[in-house]
Amino acid sequence: MGTFGSHRILRATFAEALERVVQALRAEGFGILTEIDVKDTLKKKLDVDFRRYRILGACNPPLAHRALQLDPEVGLLLPCNVIVYEEDEGSTVVSVIDPLQTVAARSASPELREVAGLAAQKLRRVLAHLAEAPP
Repeated sequence: MGTFGSHRILRATFAEALERVVQALRAEGFGILTEIDVKDTLKKKLDVDFRRYRILGACNPPLAHRALQLDPEVGLLLPCNVIVYEEDEGSTVVSVIDPLQTVAARSASPELREVAGLAAQKLRRVLAHLAEAPP
């Protein structure tokens, strides 16, 4: 795990972890633009059962605006994905994308790498906050 970003395992139910993640993102200036319920989607589309799994499209408007001003094509990399999924009963995984990895894959300008670095710092603080928060 962690090849696309960073993760934390929380000793919390899925619902508790999801709520904590949204609160931690808000504290760092992120809003949730999209929320994909993978479990529900797979059930509806394929009639298969899957663990509780959400993909959150998190956006920090000032950083997104700066990045889009530097390169309109960076919109292909937005929003920053955060996943929350049930690992086992009482254990939930939270993973955040590393914006530096996605921007670096595009050979971005130094200015765009700086914006991606700020987003990465904020997302790492989200995970740090989750690790510090009481279960």
